Amino acid sequence: MKSNWIKYVFIIFIVGILLFAIFKMRKDEEEKQQELEHTTSQEEKDTHLTLGIAGLDTINPILSQHKNVQDISKLIYEPLVTLTADYKAEACLAKEWAKQSDNSYLIKLRENVKWSDGQRFTAEDVRFTIDRLKEVSSIYSYNVQYVISVDIVDDYTVKINLDREIPFFEYQLTFPILSKDYYQAEDFVNTQKNASPVGTGKYKIAEVQPSYIVLEKNTSWWNKDSNLTIQKITVNLYSSIGELYNSFKIGNIDLISTTNDNLQEYIGTIGYSSKELKGREHTFLTFNTQNQFLSKQEIRRAIAYSIDKENIVSSIFNNKCYTSSFPLDYGNWLSQGQEGSSGYNLEQAKQVLADNGWVYRSGVWQKIENRKAQVLTLSLLVRASDASKLAVAENLKQQLENQGIRINVVQASDEQYNNSMNTKKYDIALCSMTLSPSPNLATYFGDGNMANYSNQEVVTIMNEVKNTTDESILKEKYARLSEIYRTDIPYVSLYHNKHIVAYNSALVGEITPNWFYQFYGIEGWYK
Repeated sequence: MKSNWIKYVFIIFIVGILLFAIFKMRKDEEEKQQELEHTTSQEEKDTHLTLGIAGLDTINPILSQHKNVQDISKLIYEPLVTLTADYKAEACLAKEWAKQSDNSYLIKLRENVKWSDGQRFTAEDVRFTIDRLKEVSSIYSYNVQYVISVDIVDDYTVKINLDREIPFFEYQLTFPILSKDYYQAEDFVNTQKNASPVGTGKYKIAEVQPSYIVLEKNTSWWNKDSNLTIQKITVNLYSSIGELYNSFKIGNIDLISTTNDNLQEYIGTIGYSSKELKGREHTFLTFNTQNQFLSKQEIRRAIAYSIDKENIVSSIFNNKCYTSSFPLDYGNWLSQGQEGSSGYNLEQAKQVLADNGWVYRSGVWQKIENRKAQVLTLSLLVRASDASKLAVAENLKQQLENQGIRINVVQASDEQYNNSMNTKKYDIALCSMTLSPSPNLATYFGDGNMANYSNQEVVTIMNEVKNTTDESILKEKYARLSEIYRTDIPYVSLYHNKHIVAYNSALVGEITPNWFYQFYGIEGWYK
């Protein structure tokens, strides 16, 4: 009995030693892992980012006409209102805003903002910037074209007065703000100070050389909750886009953004990661709803059902575009999860016409009205100067004529095209539009819209959405607009261009760009 007791004690002792050994090994392993992670975070994280600009004109974001400059300048200069990754208006230098009347907005500014030279940001800077945008030729001049005056209420409050009602005007406040004091008594366009303006953004200009610009972390940035990992950004300057692409290809640049759908021909397909997303160029068909045939919903529906958008994108653009079904379906928060138009369905197209008295005979759709046979024949207006649009028009002609709908492609000069659009003298027009950040759909549904389209429910909805900030109501109303777009079909969305952000595979962090901003999540980036 005693020997058994000794044996049990011995076994327990051995098990204890084994458990201790296992515990010690695991602890040592955890310490080694922590030490490795610490070493990596302290010694191997590269906090230097390299970007590039081809053909720099000026780093002043108001004067620059360069897309690369506009992209990168958003790290240095800030707007009153910015956009989230799903294109929702978000406070930036403005902390809040309110629509006081149809023609005026009251804007409260942040009070803890300083320029990178240490001066205070105030309402004077906002009025100064808007005045400059009204005076010079800027890509942001469009944003303030209807502003007639800016009243300074106090140091941190401005009232912007418009010459007409602009729905969702806050989305126009996305232009960069510049410092009045910095440009005091200077020739704004020609001053040497444009080589290195001060900003309020995450980064500030630290050095300017003929071949590069150095940005460094702005330690005075107002957003104290943000912890930027990237400490320094070098912006290399190139004489051509080819040089920039080649520099990215060999690893000398960490990130590029472009709408060039032939990018892979320049940089290949290996050694980098990329994000592809719908761009802001929207191509669509406009139906003149006052036309003899196109005033009939069944004909618009039959045409929509007869168009294979995938065929257009693949055969003409080699899948370098995205099919589209609604103007806002590029990722806008008011269109997510919505289907914006009828899908491709040849049998449904035929059924819609047949149900409304049309007869398919001798290869075309016909209908007897007032004792006369009417053949479904329409003209399609297109710019003769745009080769890709001509190819799309011919593709559409072939698709529709295969369905028995005759199409006459009208190749118009730019002047003829613009005159026809302005006077509404067309049946169908192939159109492209560079979309505004605003979700305002007045171009499609408002007074004098391209399609000559009238719908009382749409008028009511358009009035409701411009006077509410309730997100649930906005989503509900825009879902209904999308449904009307799909069923009434004054337009057929065809495709969006493709926006590409390519980046070094060693770049770590959440990279979720859109066409408005490349650098969402930069706070956590490193290499």
